[in-house]
Amino acid sequence: MVTAIILINADRHHIGDLAQKMADLDGISEVYSVSGRYDLVAIVRVENNEALAHLVTHDMVKLEGITHTESMLSFRAFSRHDLDEMFSIGM
Repeated sequence: MVTAIILINADRHHIGDLAQKMADLDGISEVYSVSGRYDLVAIVRVENNEALAHLVTHDMVKLEGITHTESMLSFRAFSRHDLDEMFSIGM
C-alpha cells in the first residue's frame, strides 16, 4: 500500500466543490480544508505507485480549480492504531 499526502492550492471559488469531487475519487480516503499556505490536504491510499501516478496525472488533472499541488510520499507510519488493518477492510 502506498500512502501519499497531497497539498493543494485552489481557486477560492472552487474549494468546496473541489474538495467533494476529490473525496469521491478512488484512492483518496480523506480531504481536509485547512488553514495556512494550502487550501486542501488530500490523504491518498492506493495499491502501488502506478495507481498514485494515474490518480494524480489522469483523475485529478481533470478537476477544475486546482492551481498547484505538492505531493509527499509516506515512507513509514507511526501510530497507536494499526493503519494497515484499518484501511484493508474491503480491499
